[in-house]
Amino acid sequence: MAGIIGRTMATAKLSNLNKFLVGSRVSASRTYSSAAKEMTVRDALNSALDEEMSADPKVFVMGEEVGEYQGAYKITKGLLDKYGPERVLDTPITEAGFTGIGVGAAYYGLKPIIEFMTFNFSMQAIDHIINSAAKSNYMSAGQISVPIVFRGPNGAAAGVGAQHSQCYAAWYGACPGLKVLAPYSSEDARGLLKAAIRDPDPVVFLENELLYGESFPVSAEALDSSFSLPIGKAKAKREGKDVTITAFSKMVGYALKAAEILDKEGISAEVINLRSIRPLDRPAINASVRKTNRLVTVEEGFPQHGVGAEICASVVEESFEYLDAPVERITGADVPMPYAANLERLAVPQIEDIVRAAK
Repeated sequence: MAGIIGRTMATAKLSNLNKFLVGSRVSASRTYSSAAKEMTVRDALNSALDEEMSADPKVFVMGEEVGEYQGAYKITKGLLDKYGPERVLDTPITEAGFTGIGVGAAYYGLKPIIEFMTFNFSMQAIDHIINSAAKSNYMSAGQISVPIVFRGPNGAAAGVGAQHSQCYAAWYGACPGLKVLAPYSSEDARGLLKAAIRDPDPVVFLENELLYGESFPVSAEALDSSFSLPIGKAKAKREGKDVTITAFSKMVGYALKAAEILDKEGISAEVINLRSIRPLDRPAINASVRKTNRLVTVEEGFPQHGVGAEICASVVEESFEYLDAPVERITGADVPMPYAANLERLAVPQIEDIVRAAK
């Protein structure tokens, strides 16, 4: 499917894609204010898409219900009306098909943003993500660049069962040739998505459905259209001296709440928001552990071969002599996600789990 895009794509014209896809115009208005001091993650992503599409005519969005329906989670709201069906393309329900089309378009110099309604559906397209996109630059000796972003909600939502509740950070983080980002706050979402779109390599951009409606403070710098965050750099969300807690995406919020509880008991926790899964900011993690001498890793994913396991390996390799206690890993349970609400809660990390591990 990656080869389905002909050489006419080199002219950066998108009209030929409409032979394969269904798109239509709809009227809508933008949902954010450039003067806002607080912004939801949803609006942060929407504004980043809007600004990057405005700045670069090679950028286009493709996926199921991204246009006429305004996006399954309204991340693409207003973009069809503003940029038209040649740049906001509604697709059939065929992830392998439209992901292959996107990779082919990237081969010819366009900058596709592929939206998965959930990253669980990316499993239908994983061959294109890894074999067609991630490896092409290496296998072509640098002759083929693949500037493409694969984005959508990742991890557990609520009550959607085992087939729709998996975290793909470790899955894609294991693959050379990909960059893997996982934002937490609105500033993360804006800055990292802009960086992903501008990047010459394929980027897997893991959002969280339960964070879309959350509001976060946004700095004046982050509201500037030129703003972006560096890929591969973690951020200390809270300074501490007794224990380091690493987390990404929704779990950063849990870690911060756990740190507040620990602070009341005289334990000073440093919370590291990873932001980038691949490349992983090993220097920042190790520097924190060398200061606090203890480490707790937190993630929603499965325990075996997880992001936390990679962090543990890095710390043991580089900072073992600084550890005053064994590393603690907080993960999802090693089971397919239960559907029942009470069992689902037991299968994902909770704030009290982080507190207990830190102690």
